[in-house]
Amino acid sequence: MTIKNLTIPVSLSSSEFFENPYPFYDKLRSIHPIYKGNFLKYPGWYVTGYAEAAAILKDTRFKNRIPLPENSQKYSELKNMQHHMMLFKNPPDHKRIRMMVSRAFTPRFAESYRPYINETVNVLLNEVQYKRTMDVVSDFAFPLASLIIAKMLGVPAGESYQFREWAASLIQTIDFTRSRKELTKGNDKAIKLIAYFKDLIQQKKHNPQNDLISMLMKEQQDERLSDEELLATCILLVIAGHETTVNLISNSILSLLNHPEKLMELKEKPSLIESAVEEFLRYESPTQMTARVASEDIEMNGMMIKKEEHVYILLGAANRDPKKFTHPHVLDITRNPNPHLAFGQGIHFCLGSSLARLEAQIAICTLLQRIPNLQLSTPNVQYRKLIGFRSLTELPVTF
Repeated sequence: MTIKNLTIPVSLSSSEFFENPYPFYDKLRSIHPIYKGNFLKYPGWYVTGYAEAAAILKDTRFKNRIPLPENSQKYSELKNMQHHMMLFKNPPDHKRIRMMVSRAFTPRFAESYRPYINETVNVLLNEVQYKRTMDVVSDFAFPLASLIIAKMLGVPAGESYQFREWAASLIQTIDFTRSRKELTKGNDKAIKLIAYFKDLIQQKKHNPQNDLISMLMKEQQDERLSDEELLATCILLVIAGHETTVNLISNSILSLLNHPEKLMELKEKPSLIESAVEEFLRYESPTQMTARVASEDIEMNGMMIKKEEHVYILLGAANRDPKKFTHPHVLDITRNPNPHLAFGQGIHFCLGSSLARLEAQIAICTLLQRIPNLQLSTPNVQYRKLIGFRSLTELPVTF
């Protein structure tokens, strides 16, 4: 099947798109759920249909690749770091690294952090309770994610303050909006991160503790994890541990503030928090896009995707596909079932999904119970200029 390339009257770099990408997704899907276009630097296929997105995510013929071109001589530290990251690996290396890291990300392991998450959430709310104002992103969601991932990794208390700048800079380097300036900055941050974790790993060698880095170092003794892979895994966990959780919490709070009847319903029935978080994940997916490359010619829903062509899976679009979800643009915190793709699917399903869910459930519930009369400080919230992530710059509120 061939479809004539039509003009889509929205630029992926426009403020209109960053504020509300869903009309763009709907337009693409109305033409075909797998649409070939050139909206990004590398032309490719844009997947907006749920069934098609799920199928591609599970099909190992669609390969991951590092965001920087293989032949690029620039940004060597950044490129080398990404090359060793599990996120961009394919089998068999992906399976080997994932099996080692997954032991620390079981639902039972995440549940063991419940007391610490509870304590941390309350400490953060204590700091703002009498100020009557806060930025949900910088005063609440980000420090919570930083403290949790720092404790898991075994980062000394007081050193996680650096994570925000590092994570924010590195996430820009894997987004499709990246510029040479951001790649240069990301390369500089990669050098600092590598130096930081090299030093921390040396400390753990002399004084291993009950943390993730110490656990992974035991795997190194069996030569199942290289030095570069250990470093890249630590850095990936810093980035992923922040981006998904911070976006999930802040997007959830904004969704509730924009739907006061849902906010009141959740306050009155806190038992709805689990289904509510699943709906927030669907409604405003923290990760909006993930990419693959076809390793061979593959036919999908009447379209022939050629070998080496790029495939852009729009998770935020798939999660609002009316063929899968009734009233997809309606926020329904009681929605059941809710088989969203916010954490992906297949071999790259998000390892930290249980922890992210738990952090969001505790953070949102506690915030609503402790902070009365929560209101937006401005009607015009700003999103970071990222295509792959639904990420607020800030979320100022009063109470």
